[in-house]
Amino acid sequence: MSFPDVAVNRSSPVPLYFQVAEQIERAIQDGHLAAGDRIENEVALADHLGLSRPTVRQAIQTLVDKGLLVRKRGVGTQVVNATIRRTVELTSLYDDLTRSGLRPATTVLALALEDPDDRTGGRLNLPAGEKVWRLDRLRIVKGEPLALMCNLVPAAVTDLAAVDLERTGLYAHFRSQAINLRVAHQVIGARTVDSREAKLLGGRKGDPVLTMERTAYDDKGRAVEYGMHLYRPDRYAYETTLVER
Repeated sequence: MSFPDVAVNRSSPVPLYFQVAEQIERAIQDGHLAAGDRIENEVALADHLGLSRPTVRQAIQTLVDKGLLVRKRGVGTQVVNATIRRTVELTSLYDDLTRSGLRPATTVLALALEDPDDRTGGRLNLPAGEKVWRLDRLRIVKGEPLALMCNLVPAAVTDLAAVDLERTGLYAHFRSQAINLRVAHQVIGARTVDSREAKLLGGRKGDPVLTMERTAYDDKGRAVEYGMHLYRPDRYAYETTLVER
């Protein structure tokens, strides 16, 4: 079991429970507390920190509500991987993770120049005979699979064979080539995975996944990318703000 390295400032206007919760959250995000680590029970933690049990209980509950800790009967309080929340904007997963201070790892599963099927050709408004790059990648965060991504890019847009796509995000490459994304049509849904997808994502056949389909257009109105992504719902969520019209 772990005692988090926490120091509270009793003269601060910030509530003590919030100080404790904030520092434990930082320890989780920094990797000092890893998924599966057990936290000392409330009595021991309160004694260790010199705080009351209600204060520690409120701090722990705050982190449980945020999905960073979980209470398990007979086991105690454990650290879990935080759900990555992503706003619905025209950004890439790589950019969003990097901006959040995470260091995503990418495995390129396949990269090939191929003839598009009817669905891809229609999404990208391709002329007859134009080929597309098919790029399949697995994105990993903190050592665990997060997303399985398939992106199709018209060959006329860029040459992906010359890009190190395990170190560079697709949208970052677009920016380096002065391909300026301006608008996208996106559909978010859900389905279950087959055996191959389950193996790559670290689950079982039939597990649910979030799906995202996106067709992105540049500032010239040209369709430059059609993406089909699968996300683990235990580690990923979309977040948006709704405004009354």
